[in-house]
Amino acid sequence: MQKSNRVSALILGVFFSIGLLSFGHMLSNTAITYKEYERTVTVKGLSEREFEADIVIWPIQFTVASNNIEELYNSIESNTSKIRGFLEMNGLDASEISLSSPAITDKSAQQYGNNAKAEFRYSAQQTVTVYSTKIGAVREVMGKLAELGKTGIVFSAGNYQSETEYLFTRLNEVKPEMIEEATRKAREVALKFAEDSESSLGKIRRASQGQFSINSRDKNNPHIKKVRVVSTVEYYLSD
Repeated sequence: MQKSNRVSALILGVFFSIGLLSFGHMLSNTAITYKEYERTVTVKGLSEREFEADIVIWPIQFTVASNNIEELYNSIESNTSKIRGFLEMNGLDASEISLSSPAITDKSAQQYGNNAKAEFRYSAQQTVTVYSTKIGAVREVMGKLAELGKTGIVFSAGNYQSETEYLFTRLNEVKPEMIEEATRKAREVALKFAEDSESSLGKIRRASQGQFSINSRDKNNPHIKKVRVVSTVEYYLSD
């Protein structure tokens, strides 16, 4: 009876040992598989293109001065009329031209005890703004503005309010194609990395798209816009 119990215990021990070995092997394989899934590579893909702006905002500022307020307003109206006529004569529509209210300064009210008397009591600044989709036509007119200066109009420049602004508003049209290009380039980089490391490229673990940026190509060509986006993609790697 005791001999039979010993045999049974021995058999049970053998099966138990085999079970432990199998369980250990299974855990080992699971760990190896899990480790393989943790092998990843993160790459970036860039898409960068140039487009011409589709809207131009051109503020044309001029100043006038006088000791007579009525004469001042007459000068504002005269100069404004000249500018309007010049723009329309060069192919711009009246609907593309707008006026702001003139900014009038009374210098006698700003002396604050200073005995120095200004040559002209009143000065005014007026802005005629062109808002157009005719980028080429507007830039051509800009080059001719000196002709108006010869008629006695004093143009203001060098301040923030007089800077010309170019806008690119078709971003939604080019987004899908640029995102596709950035993602494709990211995959090309990942494939090269996998090849060099003697690995196989797996599925995407995670991906993120950066913000689109729109900037002027350079200071001399602000009407040419450089549109840029970067996609970041993380791939699994396996042997």
